[in-house]
Amino acid sequence: MLTGHHLIAGTWVAGEAVFHSAPAEGPAHAFAAGTPRDIDAACQGAEAAFAAYAATSRAARAVFLDRIADEIEARGAEITAIATAETGLPAGRLEGERGRTTGQLRLFASYIRTGDYLDRRVDPAQPDRQPAPRPEIRMIQRPTGPVAVFGASNFPLAFSTAGGDTASALAAGCPVVVKGHPAHPGTGEIVAQAIHAAILACDMPPGVFSLVQGPGFDIGQALVQHPLIRAVGFTGGLRGGRALFDLCARRPEPIPFFGELGSVNPVFLLPAAVAARGAAIAAGWAASLTLGAGQFCTNPGIVVLIDGPDAQGFVEAAKAALAPVAAQTMLTDGIADAYRAGCDRVARTSGVQAVLTPAGAARQASPALFQVSGADWLADATLAQEVFGPLGLIVRVRDQAGMLAVAAALEGQLTCGLHVDAADFALARALLPVLERKAGRLLANGFPTGVEVGEAQVHGGPYPASTSFGATSVGTLAIRRWLRPVAFQNMPADLLGADFG
Repeated sequence: MLTGHHLIAGTWVAGEAVFHSAPAEGPAHAFAAGTPRDIDAACQGAEAAFAAYAATSRAARAVFLDRIADEIEARGAEITAIATAETGLPAGRLEGERGRTTGQLRLFASYIRTGDYLDRRVDPAQPDRQPAPRPEIRMIQRPTGPVAVFGASNFPLAFSTAGGDTASALAAGCPVVVKGHPAHPGTGEIVAQAIHAAILACDMPPGVFSLVQGPGFDIGQALVQHPLIRAVGFTGGLRGGRALFDLCARRPEPIPFFGELGSVNPVFLLPAAVAARGAAIAAGWAASLTLGAGQFCTNPGIVVLIDGPDAQGFVEAAKAALAPVAAQTMLTDGIADAYRAGCDRVARTSGVQAVLTPAGAARQASPALFQVSGADWLADATLAQEVFGPLGLIVRVRDQAGMLAVAAALEGQLTCGLHVDAADFALARALLPVLERKAGRLLANGFPTGVEVGEAQVHGGPYPASTSFGATSVGTLAIRRWLRPVAFQNMPADLLGADFG
């Protein structure tokens, strides 16, 4: 049952003011609107819990993560019902996302049991070394402290309350304060109930997790500027993420801000591949572009190919694949409005030709397709900006040099893709060193929607795709964001923790 309250250090707390959800269907609900005072209470609770939680064994934290997954699954039907109403996402998508969320929790539980993430290193003492003896030095990764996590609009489960940032931070030994996303506050509360149940069952410190709800910028600002917060995880748009990033940098003691800020995820179609299977590639691109109404950070918004008859055939095939796609419900009214404004902006840009005009009104959106020459694309940097939704832009370059020029002009991306046959390998070898500097994940003969969660995954990239090019928000390497190396010199073994064993 929804309470409409915050969860702050083990206590469900009402608010002096409320805000109301704006569901895609069904009744709205009232939720407590957080204040800086609520943020302070949550951060104080997290700091109070830190020493005890950081000292728990890896085995105990793994059991805790597994129990959170169990409690989420036990509430599966309730989560699907409220999330479907709030977001308009279909039940099947949400059930899959719930599985990804619990899978992430269990992945980190398994990962920390091995202890490999600790990256233990030892320089043995050399007391007889000349001209000076060498001390014994032991290095290990230690949790950094309370972490702030911002829920994402487009992933109410996998990138929100108990999503990847929360899972990896809890695995590292860091308490978490979540700022819930106002697009799905009921979903956030039910998941928080699951985490609270796991805290009680595993006898964890109550401040190890808090959820503060509310719209507006003030509580987010209070969270990233709170002196007890040691790092921040964020998934969202460039404008809001950059504002929070700057706040973190301007603190008296700056802290890391691990923000994923969006991407157009360009796909380069090489000539032999287009000639051999252009229609099939167009159909696959259309399916990826419109998946979930295009509301994925890995949505492949731009295709780059060399002009000619095969390129024209690709445009026609893409239009034929996109035209029958019905309008879909977007996550919020604001996101739908921004999508229509983005379509209008692209349509008015010099050199852009409309291939398929979007329809839909209110919270609905249908696909849009545009094309532009490589020269016109290079001349206007706004064409490389993300439009959140099912908008596709085909960039038709004159030759291989034009394709390389587009690749070189790209800003940082989460992904870059190649569709390539054996006859294209020479061009692919020229492109790869360029694209490797542009994205965190490169893929061949596929599309980037659908991010596999595993050991080797990288979900991040150079700015503005993310604010830390050496980090990932997906995969086990994500735990490194919440750790810092500490060296112990000549420390007696009895004073070192069990993790040194």
